[in-house]
Amino acid sequence: MSDTKTFTRRSQAWFGRQDRDGFIYRSWVKNRGIPHDQFDGRPVIGICNTYSELTPCNSHFRALAEQVKIGIWEAGGFPLEFPVMSLGETLMRPTAMLFRNLASMDVEESIRANPLDGVVLLMGCDKTTPALLMGASSVDLPTIGISGGPMLSGKYRGGELGSGTGVWQMSEEVRAGQMSQEEFFEAESCMHRSHGHCMTMGTASTMASMVEALGMSLPGNAAIPAVDARRNVLARNSGRRIVEMVKEDLIMSRILTKAAFENAIRVNAGIGGSTNAVIHLLAIAGRIGVDLKLEEWDKIGQKLPCLVNLQPSGKYLMEDFYYAGGLPSVIRELESVIDKSALSANGQTLWDNCKDAPNWNRDVIHAFDTPFKAAAGIAILHGNLCPDGAVIKPSAATPSLLKHTGRAVVFENSDDLHKRIDDENLDVDENCVLVLKNCGPKGYPGMGEAGNMPLPPKVLRKGITDMVRVSDARMSGTAYGTVVLHVTPEAAAGGPLALVQDGDLVELDVDARKLHLHVSDEELARRRALWQAPKAPADRGWVKLYVDHVQQANLGADLDFLVGKSGSGIPKDNH
Repeated sequence: MSDTKTFTRRSQAWFGRQDRDGFIYRSWVKNRGIPHDQFDGRPVIGICNTYSELTPCNSHFRALAEQVKIGIWEAGGFPLEFPVMSLGETLMRPTAMLFRNLASMDVEESIRANPLDGVVLLMGCDKTTPALLMGASSVDLPTIGISGGPMLSGKYRGGELGSGTGVWQMSEEVRAGQMSQEEFFEAESCMHRSHGHCMTMGTASTMASMVEALGMSLPGNAAIPAVDARRNVLARNSGRRIVEMVKEDLIMSRILTKAAFENAIRVNAGIGGSTNAVIHLLAIAGRIGVDLKLEEWDKIGQKLPCLVNLQPSGKYLMEDFYYAGGLPSVIRELESVIDKSALSANGQTLWDNCKDAPNWNRDVIHAFDTPFKAAAGIAILHGNLCPDGAVIKPSAATPSLLKHTGRAVVFENSDDLHKRIDDENLDVDENCVLVLKNCGPKGYPGMGEAGNMPLPPKVLRKGITDMVRVSDARMSGTAYGTVVLHVTPEAAAGGPLALVQDGDLVELDVDARKLHLHVSDEELARRRALWQAPKAPADRGWVKLYVDHVQQANLGADLDFLVGKSGSGIPKDNH
């Protein structure tokens, strides 16, 4: 019998065996015509594919995977594609975020249980990117990421139409009587007209940018349109590169260092990225073993400028961003703050990849000294309403509302919101603060994108387009407004948010990093004594496991028992 400890590559503990079990491992793989010499010790590369017709953003991944395979073959590797759970943000209920951690478990266990030396991650739609990075981090093999790329720009009646952002804007116009239902429905076919994920700087584009900023992809990954032939070139080159990464033993933990996460925070500020990046990077850092705190988002990134003029903070779309120079151009502009020593998947530093990047359009990508918006990074708030923190994206907010005190109009949950927000008898005006409870990790469950609450029609008809909104929910990265999110602890966990009542005064002061409920400690204690936790959303299955073990948003909303990693050790034989 063979001693599996003598093999130099992980896959050879399966395919290099000269015994009964080696026969089994090789023979069944040969059933599709694999010649015997493919088991000669060359790197075996897993292609982790989130293709699904239920995930429209990832519907072109079959073709993308074929390009990766070609690259792996060309570099002398042996590609083996495998599916994992795919998370379609646009279709999954109650929210794809409920299943991010489940998908990460699928990824982790699929990688560890199989004869793989390296992995290529195919990801696009919002939650597939963090799920795959989290799962792969817990194994820590040589790994490279490829995003599916943004779709082409939406075109509607001679103008640009951004995915997600246009939905929020036009739906409010319909509710205000400023747009007809017929016009609204016409826009459906105009907004999404090619393969790819959202072409605004929503969460999908933000996370694709984070993959590149973290060093987990080849340069250019963030912005190449999904249907541009150069996306296929990137995929093929990534297939070639992963083979070399295995030979170099360039594992994830060598790339995903503290410096890499700090660079990602800086880049997120520069692109005006989604608030969802906060919760996902915290979770990824927890898996790889990097000590990243919520407050570091503020400390590192908040004073940095937003350089990119893209929806929802600006006017352009991802296609324009790519033509202007893409993420390498942004990183070059961040020269004075970037950590130039951080390593990337191609073996070069992030700075070496970007130091000569051109900028072809200064209206899309501004210079560091003449930014699109100053001091526009994500701000972290604290106060008696959010003892463990809350987030707000100033670049997407109304400046005059960043310091505001208003009367609370409270919705106990998302059903309550949808039931009453259009009621003409709702006691609300534009100076009020809309407060939404029970939409956090435990309460929704899964922390739905409910934070950008629709405004009451009576307010919209006045021409008002923004109000201060506060919740323990997330919001789509394509959304905008003066929206305080991720209030922690959440209401369902007994956080102070659960105690807010109609008429309470809520104070927001972003410059002071303050979110304060003007209610005495004595009164809050009285209310807490009367508070009852909401009924558990499930008594079995994944939802129960999730609710019982999910951490709060300030820790990344991972499951408590998944934090950290188990490594790439070889499991015992199956016979």
